[in-house]
Amino acid sequence: MSDLLEAAAMEAARLGGEELRQRFRRLASGAVRKKAFHDFVTEADQASEVALTDYIRGRFPDHAVMAEEGSPDEVREELRWIIDPLDGTTNFIHGIPMFAVSVGLEDRDGLLAGAVYDPVHDEMFHASRGNGARLNDLPIRCSEQARFDEALLSTGFPFRYFQKVDGYLRVFRSFMEGTSGIRRAGSAAMDLAYTACGRYDGFWETGLAPWDMAAGALLIREAGGIVTDFNGGDDFLEDGEIVAGGPAIHERMLGEVREHLAD
Repeated sequence: MSDLLEAAAMEAARLGGEELRQRFRRLASGAVRKKAFHDFVTEADQASEVALTDYIRGRFPDHAVMAEEGSPDEVREELRWIIDPLDGTTNFIHGIPMFAVSVGLEDRDGLLAGAVYDPVHDEMFHASRGNGARLNDLPIRCSEQARFDEALLSTGFPFRYFQKVDGYLRVFRSFMEGTSGIRRAGSAAMDLAYTACGRYDGFWETGLAPWDMAAGALLIREAGGIVTDFNGGDDFLEDGEIVAGGPAIHERMLGEVREHLAD
């Protein structure tokens, strides 16, 4: 059953991605709306969400849906889809080809299936619980890098939530001085997917929403990595705080994050 749900997540992500591909670098005047401070939505976000939620609700009418641009279903069903129709909206608006569709599915036991689709490069990262993680159907694994000074990390700046910015900057400085480099690409879903396939050795961020993380967190776990909140627990979807990576790198990252950012 989980493989069928994984396939459905992939199909939904691909449908949403096609809407983005058609509109990338073709946004009309007035197609961008400001939702809140540093938070934007485009007609592409909305078209992508309609395409993939119509598909999911058509196939699984008994499932609940939580989507970034829509109203989440009020009743928590046995199965719930957690969707970001365009992760990396600011990149998309500025014509930067680093964005994705993220489609996750959870049941009462946690994350069950998911897909992160990069429509520009036609890369589909996908996984289901207990079945491993793949990129375009080929198995992927998290990095086995154990040397912190050789690790490449990724992050996202807390550009809307500034309560922990001082602690974040202390962590950033420590990682900047102690690793081979840090990247900030502007899409948490892509950062998590890249960590799952070993392009990055680890990832951390604060101020995220569940739809930013759900599919990517499953990818990392199924690729042999570790995903936690800043306290080392499993509440990252609720807290919006995440540390992810291969086992050795995750342990080192978590120690630093705990010192400066954990509650």
